[in-house]
Amino acid sequence: MSLKRVVILGSTGSIGRQTLEVIEHFPRRFKVEGLAAARNLEVLEEQVRRFRPRAVALAEPGAAAVLRSRLDGVKTEVYAGNRGLERLASMETADIVVAAVVGTAGLLPTVKAVEAGKTVALANKETLVTAGSIVSERARATGATLLPVDSEHSAIYQCLAGEPPGVVERILLTASGGPFRGCSRRELHKVRPEEALKHPRWNMGKKITVDSATLMNKGLEIIEAHWLFAQPYDKIEVVIHPESIVHSMVQFVDGSVKAQLGLPDMRVPIQYALAYPERLANDFPLLDLREVGRLTFEEPDHRAFPALRLAVEAGRIGATMPAVLNAANEVAVEKFLLGEVTFTGITAVVEEVMERHTPVKNPTLEDILAADRWAREEARREIGLGTFALGGQCRC
Repeated sequence: MSLKRVVILGSTGSIGRQTLEVIEHFPRRFKVEGLAAARNLEVLEEQVRRFRPRAVALAEPGAAAVLRSRLDGVKTEVYAGNRGLERLASMETADIVVAAVVGTAGLLPTVKAVEAGKTVALANKETLVTAGSIVSERARATGATLLPVDSEHSAIYQCLAGEPPGVVERILLTASGGPFRGCSRRELHKVRPEEALKHPRWNMGKKITVDSATLMNKGLEIIEAHWLFAQPYDKIEVVIHPESIVHSMVQFVDGSVKAQLGLPDMRVPIQYALAYPERLANDFPLLDLREVGRLTFEEPDHRAFPALRLAVEAGRIGATMPAVLNAANEVAVEKFLLGEVTFTGITAVVEEVMERHTPVKNPTLEDILAADRWAREEARREIGLGTFALGGQCRC
């Protein structure tokens, strides 16, 4: 029974905190080696005092300096800036790196962990969305292992365990449908931020919750699944499953379908990634299908939720287009939460920016980051025109 030393990038976010909760369940199996956050000084300080990691990092240098002074006498090194996060990601003593920084900010630290040959528990969708070909190539070169943490990709990973290559007919990514399942495009135009943040099944951060409401989250997962499981886009489909019990499915060439089921609890796929290839007993609530009673599945409404179409289009084009999709979406979601963009304006901004982009083929990381910056500027400029100002209140 070996002890795994864990670095968590994004320890103050939803996934990071739940990862620490899992680690607390198994003190003899996991030890916190490093913690990193963007700027949440107060929470990170509490985590340091509780878990006593070897090192921590804050992307905001000023916050890192304050933390360093507060931890006087505590034997924990404090790193600062993006290089600090990258240094933490490649710590020699780390066995597994949990990549849970939201958005493109998590790209370079995750790449550093891959280049260091680490086992990476991947909860940052944007890494594979924006730089899937680069990350996949470097993982093959260094022997790094990518273990998905998203419940959907973890489910697919489990369904494919032990299966030979070439037997997949299609991957079925399930989606809850979010809080606005069944709403028309006209009704969605009036959705307000507080309504979009009321997810019916999952407890997540604000950005991911809004992405789930627009179904952009599922669009990003399509691109991620393409890279994780080496499947073409025409073999990856989305199915609306409002109960969120079937986390995803794989249909094989003989017609058989494997599904992974469980209660909507992110601690389960987090634990699976940390303990892999073992399964550890825990005291989390267990699924009882008799209580669930019924499982339903529906086709997504592509007209009301165009994010799925945009994501598949970006994935098929490849090059720097997925980075543009992702960056424009991040800006549009941020502006929506600030009340500057309508709910339907989020995907409208993304589509407008994508139409203006000339993809760079075979991009380097620098090309991807440049496309990311360009898309953010274009999205802000488009939003600044006031075309997508917030409307009334949702009635769906």
